[in-house]
Amino acid sequence: VQLVESGGGFVQHGGSLRLSCKASGFDFSSFRMGWYRQNPGEEREMVATIGGYVGAIKYYADSVKGRFTISRDDARDTLYLQMNNLKSEDTATYYCYVDLGSGYWGQGTQVTVSS
Repeated sequence: VQLVESGGGFVQHGGSLRLSCKASGFDFSSFRMGWYRQNPGEEREMVATIGGYVGAIKYYADSVKGRFTISRDDARDTLYLQMNNLKSEDTATYYCYVDLGSGYWGQGTQVTVSS
């Protein structure tokens, strides 16, 4: 199982970024996928999750509702996170996650939002 995030970077307050997570080693379309984020010294928190079927239910942290959109392309085994109207409090390392019975994490991609 491998999860590889990309798309992080430095952006100004109010800007946008799109994160991607390329998955391999499991049946991507069948599993709920999630984005989490973490800052040093803090607990990792859920940002958004999406179920593994057509019309899948999406969940968002209250702090990102209306600004972030999670989506998936099962043909490309890729998970996305569109982040709009970014705020300084969104600064964190963002991780892709899947629970296959055991949990798997990507290596993370850094997002830094200037105030």
